[in-house]
Amino acid sequence: MGQVQVAVSSKTAKRALIASLIGSSIEWFDYFLYGTVASLVFNKIFFPNFDPVVGLLLSYLSFALPFFIRPLGGIVFSHIGDKIGRKKTLVLTLSLMGGATVLIGLLPDYQAIGVWAPILLITMRCIQGLGIGGEWGGALLLAVEYSGKNNRGFFGSIPQMGVTVGMLLGTLAVSMMTVLPEAQFMSWGWRVPFLLSALLVFLGLWIRNGLDETPAFKEAKETGNIAKVPIVETLRYHWKAVLIATGAKVVETGPFYIFGTFIIAYATKYQGYTNSVALNAVTIATLIATFMIPFMGKLSDKYGRKPLYIAGTVAMLLFAFPYFYLISLKSAVWLTVATVVALGILWTPVTAVLGTMFSEIFSTNVRYTGVTLGYQLGAALAGGTAPLIATALLTKYNNSWVPVAIYIIVTSVISLIAVSATRETKNVDLEK
Repeated sequence: MGQVQVAVSSKTAKRALIASLIGSSIEWFDYFLYGTVASLVFNKIFFPNFDPVVGLLLSYLSFALPFFIRPLGGIVFSHIGDKIGRKKTLVLTLSLMGGATVLIGLLPDYQAIGVWAPILLITMRCIQGLGIGGEWGGALLLAVEYSGKNNRGFFGSIPQMGVTVGMLLGTLAVSMMTVLPEAQFMSWGWRVPFLLSALLVFLGLWIRNGLDETPAFKEAKETGNIAKVPIVETLRYHWKAVLIATGAKVVETGPFYIFGTFIIAYATKYQGYTNSVALNAVTIATLIATFMIPFMGKLSDKYGRKPLYIAGTVAMLLFAFPYFYLISLKSAVWLTVATVVALGILWTPVTAVLGTMFSEIFSTNVRYTGVTLGYQLGAALAGGTAPLIATALLTKYNNSWVPVAIYIIVTSVISLIAVSATRETKNVDLEK
């Protein structure tokens, strides 16, 4: 059976890798498009009858809510993924995500339908959360379960590129529309990227429909190694691994949303930068991160997952205060440098190895459920809440950035404690 598996893998691995990247990129494009527009538009047209800071907080709350929906989506779709297969699940998650995104682009604003506007916005956002909750684990396993033990780090890093590619596309899409006069951008310009995402979704669905099931899942199905209730078996036999994954995810997600989403509102509203300068800084950093992630994945195949993860986490911890100090200099150059170092370089070793490290601590029959549960719980704790917490800290402490820097340090310490409990799995076969 091992020889058959190698033959299948050599024939389809590249296509699976491309499908994993494209599907993941589309999902995250939809997701980050919302995050970018939330800080520029939604606080004004969906939550207009409030103090500007309160409006921004409510807008970020609509950004944060789906992170608590994501674990539910993760449980539902990972159950399907571990019982029925990775491929069918990924088609479902992409359909949910894409449909909700297009509908956001069609929503009337507060002036048109009153309180129903924010209610419908949050509903669509929660549907996005359900889709993304099951997407990440499937995209990761599509890549990892087609890889060999000597290139698993590289394969596992490719779906992680979807985060930065999606964010890059989302930021660029909004940047292109901000060249419009502000009245036109606020009226209809912001809607265009949401509506055009339908084309990307159809492309992703077409590619995923042409894929076969992963060799690891096929083997599990042939041998009858399918969990009856994956979530129950995961929590009964792999609860420690779930806790490790949850804690390890905290530093990958919290600082990311500070460096990539919160910084746009912070730089423009608190430090006096223009929208274009802030968006360009994030775009440049995200572009660099996109190329750094697979490079870090390759390094993890050579040096191991833990050393790279620990190095990136310690570096982010040490850079937290210098990061905000550079931004406070009110220079477009230093804002760009700070964002490139934080998001484009220091964050990349952590995100590059995270998925591979998670997949290596769970067995095949609960791998989808295990990696998804740990990932989404960590995201719920520190992901969508990060811009909300950061904005609340600024408001409470007279716009001082020091508490926000301390928040980044706390996330780093939590994750260092969690990853200290993992074993190195470089060049080790995946658990059956």
